[in-house]
Amino acid sequence: MRLLAAMVVSLSLASACAPANQVRAVSGSAAPSAASSQDSQTIKITRSGSQPSSKGPAEYFTGSVRVDPLFTANDPSRTSGARVTFEPGARTPWHTHPLGQTLIVAAGSGWVQQWGGQIQEILPGDVVRIPPGQKHWDGATLTTGMTHIAIQEHLDGKTVEWMEKVSDTQYGAPVHAQASGAAAGVAPEPVRVGNLRRLKG
Repeated sequence: MRLLAAMVVSLSLASACAPANQVRAVSGSAAPSAASSQDSQTIKITRSGSQPSSKGPAEYFTGSVRVDPLFTANDPSRTSGARVTFEPGARTPWHTHPLGQTLIVAAGSGWVQQWGGQIQEILPGDVVRIPPGQKHWDGATLTTGMTHIAIQEHLDGKTVEWMEKVSDTQYGAPVHAQASGAAAGVAPEPVRVGNLRRLKG
């Protein structure tokens, strides 16, 4: 018992005799680390409407487009997301994503097309996976608006490479197909292609 008491006294004296600045340095260096660790483990809620909307820049987008930020990338994550709303006839330009992109259609009816492929219709609940580097565009149909949630990862701080605008001729392809089908007395039939649907004239 005497030995235990002596050890406790000796430890207490050692702490008391330690230089004050050394104690402050140790406690000071531990505090930020503990705080940042605590912050990274805290659930955070970003309230709807708490972040300002922005218009899709006319130099890139065709028609009226609204972008509502949802979340930004926080280390170590590289993922960010936004809700994008296209009015009828509005669309992105041709573009690519260095690490790909996932679109979740929330409302309306839209179109998506990869370079050299067919225009495909996308509807609420559809999930569109765009591979890294795949040139494509997406947007609303000619008569119906569309909202999707866009999720992408950053590579060297970059999420997208904007290219040329989608021409009216390129965008109007399914409309022309419907018109030619109707002229021939054949109604266009939507066809499911995997998780997507394309318009068949």
